[in-house]
Amino acid sequence: MGLFRFAERLSMLLNRVGALIAVVLIIYMLGHIMLEILLRSLGKSTFIMDEYIGYAVAIMTFLGLPYVLERGGLIRVSLILDRVPQKYHWPLELFSSVITASCFIWISLFWLQNVQRSYSRGVTSDTLAETPIWLPEGAVLIGMWLISLTLVVRAIKIVLLRSRYLANAP
Repeated sequence: MGLFRFAERLSMLLNRVGALIAVVLIIYMLGHIMLEILLRSLGKSTFIMDEYIGYAVAIMTFLGLPYVLERGGLIRVSLILDRVPQKYHWPLELFSSVITASCFIWISLFWLQNVQRSYSRGVTSDTLAETPIWLPEGAVLIGMWLISLTLVVRAIKIVLLRSRYLANAP
């Protein structure tokens, strides 16, 4: 139980850091868009807004998702859960957490190969900024790992606490 508590606290801490980075990226996007509006009114441009806003949206999504999951903020389609007695919710919740974690882990293995390939080949964007592609790809990969960790911790918590945990869940 002590190791689980450590993993749970670590997951929560990392999710908060991811959420904080997501908030900072939202502020960055606002600032960059405002700067671009100002510059374009003067006949100038940063020439990188589309690229960097795109990176920021992808990174923000993947780094913010684990925190939202942890807080119960994701939209849930409960067509099956609504038809099953409360005491039997935990096996379905466990199944969905394990399947979703497995999918994210599986996808992240392929994404890791992509990041490694981009890094080893020195792939850069085809824009004026020539951004090393492994940087935004790596940030998305970290988000995938965070969501995987959150789902694994959630699955373990469901097993350890079973119906008591789910009775109190949102």
